[in-house]
Amino acid sequence: MELTTTNRGFAPQTMTEAIQFSDMLASSSMVPKAYQGKPQDILVCVQWGYEMGLAPMQALQNIAVINGKPSVYGDAMMALVQASPVCEDVEEFFEGEGTPNPVAVCIAKRKNRKSVVAKFSVEDAKRAGLWGKQGPWSAYPKRMMQMRARGFALRDAFPDVLKGLISAEEAADYPDEAKPRPVAKPANPLDLVAKPEPVAIPVQTSDPVIIEAALADTVEPQLEDFATATVATVATDESGVAEQPIGYALLVPGKEEAFSIHEDLDQWADAYEDLADKTARAGKRPARERMTALKELRLANEDTIGRIDMVKRIRHTASYSQRIKALGASQG
Repeated sequence: MELTTTNRGFAPQTMTEAIQFSDMLASSSMVPKAYQGKPQDILVCVQWGYEMGLAPMQALQNIAVINGKPSVYGDAMMALVQASPVCEDVEEFFEGEGTPNPVAVCIAKRKNRKSVVAKFSVEDAKRAGLWGKQGPWSAYPKRMMQMRARGFALRDAFPDVLKGLISAEEAADYPDEAKPRPVAKPANPLDLVAKPEPVAIPVQTSDPVIIEAALADTVEPQLEDFATATVATVATDESGVAEQPIGYALLVPGKEEAFSIHEDLDQWADAYEDLADKTARAGKRPARERMTALKELRLANEDTIGRIDMVKRIRHTASYSQRIKALGASQG
Protein backbone atom coordinates (compact mmCIF):
# COMPACT_ATOMS: atom_id res chain seq x y z
CA MET A 1 0.00 0.00 0.00
CA GLU A 2 1.26 3.46 -0.92
CA LEU A 3 0.16 6.47 1.08
CA THR A 4 0.69 10.05 -0.03
CA THR A 5 2.39 12.22 2.57
CA THR A 6 1.16 15.82 2.84
CA ASN A 7 1.35 18.54 5.46
CA ARG A 8 -1.75 16.85 6.93
CA GLY A 9 -0.07 13.46 7.34
CA PHE A 10 -0.70 10.21 5.51
CA ALA A 11 -3.71 10.20 3.19
CA PRO A 12 -5.05 7.18 1.27
CA GLN A 13 -5.65 7.97 -2.39
CA THR A 14 -7.82 5.03 -3.52
CA MET A 15 -10.56 2.92 -1.98
CA THR A 16 -8.19 -0.04 -1.72
CA GLU A 17 -5.68 2.08 0.17
CA ALA A 18 -8.44 3.43 2.41
CA ILE A 19 -9.60 -0.09 3.30
CA GLN A 20 -6.05 -1.24 4.07
CA PHE A 21 -5.43 1.94 6.04
CA SER A 22 -8.60 1.35 8.08
CA ASP A 23 -7.63 -2.27 8.78
CA MET A 24 -4.23 -1.18 10.08
CA LEU A 25 -5.69 1.52 12.35
CA ALA A 26 -8.37 -0.82 13.70
CA SER A 27 -5.68 -3.08 15.12
CA SER A 28 -3.86 -0.20 16.80
CA SER A 29 -4.26 0.82 20.44
CA MET A 30 -3.49 4.44 19.49
CA VAL A 31 -6.96 5.09 18.08
CA PRO A 32 -9.98 5.77 20.36
CA LYS A 33 -11.48 2.61 21.86
CA ALA A 34 -14.74 3.18 19.99
CA TYR A 35 -12.88 2.54 16.71
CA GLN A 36 -10.57 -0.30 17.79
CA GLY A 37 -11.38 -3.48 15.88
CA LYS A 38 -13.90 -1.65 13.67
CA PRO A 39 -12.29 -0.91 10.29
CA GLN A 40 -15.68 -0.13 8.69
CA ASP A 41 -16.37 2.59 11.25
CA ILE A 42 -12.88 3.99 10.72
CA LEU A 43 -13.42 4.15 6.97
CA VAL A 44 -16.69 6.08 7.38
CA CYS A 45 -15.11 8.39 9.94
CA VAL A 46 -12.14 9.16 7.69
CA GLN A 47 -14.54 9.91 4.83
CA TRP A 48 -16.51 12.28 7.05
CA GLY A 49 -13.26 13.98 8.01
CA TYR A 50 -12.19 14.27 4.38
CA GLU A 51 -15.44 16.03 3.49
CA MET A 52 -15.04 18.42 6.41
CA GLY A 53 -11.34 19.13 5.93
CA LEU A 54 -9.95 16.96 8.72
CA ALA A 55 -6.93 14.71 8.27
CA PRO A 56 -7.57 11.00 9.01
CA MET A 57 -6.14 11.03 12.55
CA GLN A 58 -7.88 14.32 13.34
CA ALA A 59 -11.16 12.79 12.21
CA LEU A 60 -10.70 9.75 14.44
CA GLN A 61 -10.03 11.96 17.45
CA ASN A 62 -12.86 14.42 16.86
CA ILE A 63 -15.73 12.58 15.15
CA ALA A 64 -17.85 10.20 17.19
CA VAL A 65 -21.07 8.26 16.75
CA ILE A 66 -23.10 8.86 19.91
CA ASN A 67 -26.54 7.34 20.40
CA GLY A 68 -26.58 6.48 16.69
CA LYS A 69 -25.76 10.02 15.54
CA PRO A 70 -22.49 11.07 13.85
CA SER A 71 -21.18 14.14 15.66
CA VAL A 72 -18.09 16.30 16.10
CA TYR A 73 -16.67 17.57 19.38
CA GLY A 74 -17.32 21.23 20.13
CA ASP A 75 -13.68 22.29 20.06
CA ALA A 76 -13.17 20.68 16.63
CA MET A 77 -16.39 22.32 15.44
CA MET A 78 -14.97 25.71 16.43
CA ALA A 79 -11.63 24.94 14.74
CA LEU A 80 -13.30 23.96 11.47
CA VAL A 81 -15.39 27.12 11.41
CA GLN A 82 -12.53 29.46 12.28
CA ALA A 83 -10.36 27.84 9.59
CA SER A 84 -13.02 28.46 6.95
CA PRO A 85 -12.55 31.52 4.69
CA VAL A 86 -16.24 32.41 5.11
CA CYS A 87 -15.88 32.91 8.87
CA GLU A 88 -15.41 36.47 10.07
CA ASP A 89 -15.56 35.91 13.83
CA VAL A 90 -17.09 33.84 16.63
CA GLU A 91 -17.78 35.46 19.98
CA GLU A 92 -18.77 33.64 23.17
CA PHE A 93 -19.72 34.99 26.61
CA PHE A 94 -22.18 34.65 29.48
CA GLU A 95 -25.01 36.99 30.41
CA GLY A 96 -26.37 37.30 33.94
CA GLU A 97 -23.54 35.54 35.73
CA GLY A 98 -24.22 35.46 39.45
CA THR A 99 -27.98 35.32 38.90
CA PRO A 100 -30.22 32.24 39.19
CA ASN A 101 -30.51 32.08 35.39
CA PRO A 102 -27.18 32.78 33.62
CA VAL A 103 -27.25 32.54 29.84
CA ALA A 104 -24.51 31.23 27.51
CA VAL A 105 -24.31 33.32 24.33
CA CYS A 106 -22.56 32.55 21.03
CA ILE A 107 -22.46 35.06 18.16
CA ALA A 108 -21.33 33.59 14.84
CA LYS A 109 -20.36 36.13 12.19
CA ARG A 110 -20.18 35.00 8.58
CA LYS A 111 -18.70 37.31 5.96
CA ASN A 112 -21.31 39.43 4.19
CA ARG A 113 -24.11 37.94 6.29
CA LYS A 114 -26.02 38.98 9.41
CA SER A 115 -24.65 37.60 12.66
CA VAL A 116 -26.32 34.49 14.10
CA VAL A 117 -26.97 34.71 17.85
CA ALA A 118 -27.72 31.60 19.91
CA LYS A 119 -28.43 31.49 23.64
CA PHE A 120 -28.79 28.67 26.14
CA SER A 121 -29.85 29.39 29.71
CA VAL A 122 -30.18 27.44 32.94
CA GLU A 123 -33.95 27.50 32.39
CA ASP A 124 -33.42 25.99 28.92
CA ALA A 125 -31.33 23.23 30.47
CA LYS A 126 -34.00 22.55 33.09
CA ARG A 127 -36.76 22.34 30.47
CA ALA A 128 -34.66 19.86 28.51
CA GLY A 129 -34.08 17.74 31.62
CA LEU A 130 -30.34 18.40 31.52
CA TRP A 131 -29.73 20.52 34.61
CA GLY A 132 -28.29 18.32 37.36
CA LYS A 133 -28.09 15.31 35.04
CA GLN A 134 -25.40 12.87 36.13
CA GLY A 135 -22.15 13.30 34.20
CA PRO A 136 -20.76 16.44 32.54
CA TRP A 137 -23.91 18.45 33.30
CA SER A 138 -23.24 17.99 37.01
CA ALA A 139 -19.45 18.33 36.83
CA TYR A 140 -19.13 21.11 34.22
CA PRO A 141 -22.53 22.81 33.78
CA LYS A 142 -21.08 26.11 32.54
CA ARG A 143 -19.00 24.35 29.88
CA MET A 144 -21.98 22.29 28.72
CA MET A 145 -24.15 25.41 28.39
CA GLN A 146 -21.39 27.02 26.33
CA MET A 147 -21.17 23.97 24.05
CA ARG A 148 -24.94 23.92 23.50
CA ALA A 149 -25.06 27.63 22.52
CA ARG A 150 -21.98 27.16 20.33
CA GLY A 151 -23.47 24.18 18.53
CA PHE A 152 -26.71 26.01 17.74
CA ALA A 153 -24.97 29.14 16.44
CA LEU A 154 -22.30 27.43 14.34
CA ARG A 155 -24.74 24.97 12.76
CA ASP A 156 -27.07 27.82 11.75
CA ALA A 157 -24.32 30.10 10.44
CA PHE A 158 -21.99 27.53 8.85
CA PRO A 159 -24.01 24.46 7.76
CA ASP A 160 -21.83 24.06 4.67
CA VAL A 161 -18.68 23.86 6.79
CA LEU A 162 -20.06 21.37 9.32
CA LYS A 163 -21.82 19.17 6.73
CA GLY A 164 -24.86 18.70 8.93
CA LEU A 165 -23.01 17.23 11.93
CA ILE A 166 -24.15 18.20 15.42
CA SER A 167 -21.85 18.62 18.41
CA ALA A 168 -20.89 15.48 20.32
CA GLU A 169 -21.89 17.22 23.54
CA GLU A 170 -25.42 17.69 22.20
CA ALA A 171 -25.63 14.16 20.76
CA ALA A 172 -24.72 12.69 24.16
CA ASP A 173 -27.89 14.22 25.61
CA TYR A 174 -30.20 12.54 23.09
CA PRO A 175 -31.93 9.28 24.04
CA ASP A 176 -30.25 6.13 22.78
CA GLU A 177 -32.24 5.11 19.68
CA ALA A 178 -30.43 1.78 19.58
CA LYS A 179 -32.08 0.61 22.82
CA PRO A 180 -35.40 -1.15 22.16
CA ARG A 181 -38.40 0.21 23.97
CA PRO A 182 -39.62 -2.21 26.64
CA VAL A 183 -43.00 -3.68 25.75
CA ALA A 184 -45.02 -6.46 27.25
CA LYS A 185 -45.70 -9.38 24.96
CA PRO A 186 -47.85 -10.27 23.14
CA ALA A 187 -48.51 -6.58 22.36
CA ASN A 188 -47.29 -5.42 18.94
CA PRO A 189 -44.41 -2.96 19.54
CA LEU A 190 -45.85 -0.78 16.78
CA ASP A 191 -49.44 -0.69 18.12
CA LEU A 192 -50.71 0.84 21.35
CA VAL A 193 -54.08 -0.88 21.03
CA ALA A 194 -55.15 -4.48 21.53
CA LYS A 195 -53.98 -6.74 18.75
CA PRO A 196 -56.91 -7.40 16.39
CA GLU A 197 -57.64 -10.72 14.75
CA PRO A 198 -55.34 -11.18 11.73
CA VAL A 199 -56.91 -11.16 8.30
CA ALA A 200 -56.21 -14.40 6.43
CA ILE A 201 -54.76 -12.90 3.24
CA PRO A 202 -51.88 -14.71 1.50
CA VAL A 203 -48.65 -12.75 1.28
CA GLN A 204 -47.54 -11.71 -2.18
CA THR A 205 -44.03 -10.34 -2.00
CA SER A 206 -44.36 -8.15 -5.10
CA ASP A 207 -48.05 -7.17 -4.79
CA PRO A 208 -48.20 -3.32 -5.02
CA VAL A 209 -51.53 -3.11 -3.18
CA ILE A 210 -50.07 -4.24 0.15
CA ILE A 211 -49.10 -0.68 1.12
CA GLU A 212 -52.42 0.62 -0.25
CA ALA A 213 -54.37 -1.81 1.89
CA ALA A 214 -52.17 -1.24 4.91
CA LEU A 215 -52.85 2.48 4.92
CA ALA A 216 -56.57 1.91 4.50
CA ASP A 217 -56.53 -0.20 7.69
CA THR A 218 -54.39 2.13 9.83
CA VAL A 219 -55.60 2.23 13.42
CA GLU A 220 -55.98 6.02 13.25
CA PRO A 221 -56.48 6.65 9.52
CA GLN A 222 -55.05 9.95 8.38
CA LEU A 223 -54.94 9.24 4.65
CA GLU A 224 -57.48 7.83 2.26
CA ASP A 225 -56.96 4.68 0.22
CA PHE A 226 -54.23 5.20 -2.39
CA ALA A 227 -56.82 4.38 -5.04
CA THR A 228 -58.78 7.56 -4.21
CA ALA A 229 -56.08 9.74 -2.63
CA THR A 230 -55.10 13.02 -4.21
CA VAL A 231 -51.87 12.49 -6.11
CA ALA A 232 -49.44 14.91 -7.69
CA THR A 233 -50.59 15.65 -11.22
CA VAL A 234 -48.42 16.52 -14.17
CA ALA A 235 -49.24 19.80 -15.90
CA THR A 236 -49.35 20.14 -19.68
CA ASP A 237 -48.31 23.04 -21.87
CA GLU A 238 -50.40 24.62 -24.63
CA SER A 239 -49.46 21.86 -27.08
CA GLY A 240 -50.65 19.20 -24.69
CA VAL A 241 -47.12 17.92 -24.01
CA ALA A 242 -46.65 16.85 -20.40
CA GLU A 243 -44.31 18.96 -18.34
CA GLN A 244 -42.16 17.35 -15.70
CA PRO A 245 -43.09 18.36 -12.13
CA ILE A 246 -40.43 20.24 -10.24
CA GLY A 247 -39.40 18.54 -7.04
CA TYR A 248 -38.90 15.09 -5.54
CA ALA A 249 -41.61 12.46 -6.00
CA LEU A 250 -42.72 10.09 -3.24
CA LEU A 251 -43.54 6.85 -5.04
CA VAL A 252 -45.76 3.90 -4.19
CA PRO A 253 -45.21 0.47 -5.79
CA GLY A 254 -47.50 -0.13 -8.75
CA LYS A 255 -48.54 3.52 -9.14
CA GLU A 256 -47.37 5.47 -12.18
CA GLU A 257 -48.30 8.79 -10.61
CA ALA A 258 -46.40 10.12 -7.63
CA PHE A 259 -48.22 10.02 -4.32
CA SER A 260 -46.84 13.50 -3.57
CA ILE A 261 -44.20 15.94 -4.85
CA HIS A 262 -41.90 17.83 -2.48
CA GLU A 263 -39.82 20.94 -3.09
CA ASP A 264 -36.71 19.72 -1.31
CA LEU A 265 -35.15 16.52 -0.01
CA ASP A 266 -35.80 17.37 3.65
CA GLN A 267 -39.55 17.61 3.02
CA TRP A 268 -39.42 14.41 0.97
CA ALA A 269 -37.55 12.54 3.73
CA ASP A 270 -40.09 13.64 6.36
CA ALA A 271 -43.02 12.59 4.16
CA TYR A 272 -41.38 9.22 3.44
CA GLU A 273 -40.83 8.51 7.14
CA ASP A 274 -44.43 9.46 7.91
CA LEU A 275 -45.72 7.13 5.19
CA ALA A 276 -43.43 4.29 6.35
CA ASP A 277 -44.59 4.76 9.94
CA LYS A 278 -48.27 4.61 8.96
CA THR A 279 -47.59 1.50 6.90
CA ALA A 280 -45.85 -0.21 9.84
CA ARG A 281 -48.69 0.70 12.21
CA ALA A 282 -51.52 -0.63 10.02
CA GLY A 283 -52.71 -2.87 12.83
CA LYS A 284 -55.44 -4.73 10.93
CA ARG A 285 -52.88 -6.32 8.62
CA PRO A 286 -50.64 -9.23 9.65
CA ALA A 287 -47.12 -8.18 10.62
CA ARG A 288 -45.60 -10.15 7.73
CA GLU A 289 -47.62 -8.14 5.19
CA ARG A 290 -46.53 -4.90 6.80
CA MET A 291 -42.89 -6.00 6.61
CA THR A 292 -43.35 -6.70 2.90
CA ALA A 293 -45.01 -3.32 2.45
CA LEU A 294 -42.06 -1.50 4.04
CA LYS A 295 -39.58 -3.34 1.82
CA GLU A 296 -41.58 -2.56 -1.32
CA LEU A 297 -41.90 1.11 -0.35
CA ARG A 298 -38.18 1.43 0.25
CA LEU A 299 -37.33 -0.30 -3.04
CA ALA A 300 -39.64 2.00 -5.00
CA ASN A 301 -37.91 5.09 -3.58
CA GLU A 302 -34.29 3.88 -3.37
CA ASP A 303 -33.06 6.39 -5.98
CA THR A 304 -34.27 9.36 -3.94
CA ILE A 305 -33.11 7.79 -0.68
CA GLY A 306 -29.61 7.70 -2.17
CA ARG A 307 -29.74 11.48 -2.72
CA ILE A 308 -30.49 12.57 0.84
CA ASP A 309 -27.53 13.58 3.00
CA MET A 310 -25.59 10.92 4.87
CA VAL A 311 -26.92 11.82 8.34
CA LYS A 312 -30.58 11.51 7.28
CA ARG A 313 -29.74 8.36 5.32
CA ILE A 314 -28.23 6.79 8.44
CA ARG A 315 -31.31 7.76 10.47
CA HIS A 316 -33.62 6.40 7.76
CA THR A 317 -31.78 3.08 7.71
CA ALA A 318 -31.96 2.86 11.51
CA SER A 319 -35.71 3.60 11.50
CA TYR A 320 -36.30 1.03 8.75
CA SER A 321 -34.36 -1.63 10.65
CA GLN A 322 -36.21 -0.88 13.88
CA ARG A 323 -39.61 -1.17 12.19
CA ILE A 324 -38.71 -4.48 10.54
CA LYS A 325 -37.27 -5.82 13.79
CA ALA A 326 -40.35 -4.77 15.78
CA LEU A 327 -42.70 -6.33 13.26
CA GLY A 328 -40.67 -9.53 13.30
CA ALA A 329 -40.86 -9.62 17.10
CA SER A 330 -44.64 -9.16 17.01
CA GLN A 331 -44.99 -12.40 15.04
CA GLY A 332 -43.51 -14.42 17.88
